[in-house]
Amino acid sequence: MKYDKVNVSVEGAFARVALNRPEVRNAFDDDLIARLEAVFIELGGNDGVRAIVLTGEGEIFCAGADVNWMRSSVEMTADENRADAIRLAGMLRAIDECPRPVIGAIRGAAIGGGAGLIAACDMVVAAEGTKIGFTEVRLGIVPAAISTFVLPKIGERHARRYFLTGEIFDAVRAREIGLVQEVVDGGDVEETAMKLCRAVARCGPAAVSTAKKLIRDMRARPVDDAIPFTASIIAKVRTSREGQEGLRAFLEKRKPRWIEES
Repeated sequence: MKYDKVNVSVEGAFARVALNRPEVRNAFDDDLIARLEAVFIELGGNDGVRAIVLTGEGEIFCAGADVNWMRSSVEMTADENRADAIRLAGMLRAIDECPRPVIGAIRGAAIGGGAGLIAACDMVVAAEGTKIGFTEVRLGIVPAAISTFVLPKIGERHARRYFLTGEIFDAVRAREIGLVQEVVDGGDVEETAMKLCRAVARCGPAAVSTAKKLIRDMRARPVDDAIPFTASIIAKVRTSREGQEGLRAFLEKRKPRWIEES
């Protein structure tokens, strides 16, 4: 399968999906989001695939939103921002609901939407030293669209710290709060992910898919309710005075006013 900005390979029962925008640290734009969603829908319908490794080409897994994508959001209306957030959440949902187990193999950094991406995975192997963060509040916005997938992993207690401070934390801390399962030497990330793939392959294919769906169905809030709810929140915040100031400050490479005034 060939997709711009995403490398996809299938060998036997296992697939490898790699974000392929290393020149911008594999940051999201509309095109990458659409292609990732299409990839996981296609692989999820392939009965020959037993497990999928999700990674990134280059040294950084995913730095979050592309600067040009962020720039365009500053000029969007609330309705346009809502549609934009729903597209991002739809891509994460395609990973979350993919019938095949998805194992994240990450290194370098997973920031903002990149952290949301690993939250949508079933299992995550991270290289030592990987930096992770929900940094949206630093820009005057919030991690609303990804929260549907992050909160079941880290819970309210940890979200109350990392959603509210925007702190960057390392892979070991990510393991402690439930976002990552294994922390390994950087050279062992994909091999460790493949070990998990092989463990999955030892199990009944239908049982694995059913078990994954069971976990999802047990969540307190149905995703159909959560996505439009969180999309409305991010649309409102992105178009607010503080959201506009934070995004513009980032794009203009200056401190936002709430830092200068503190």
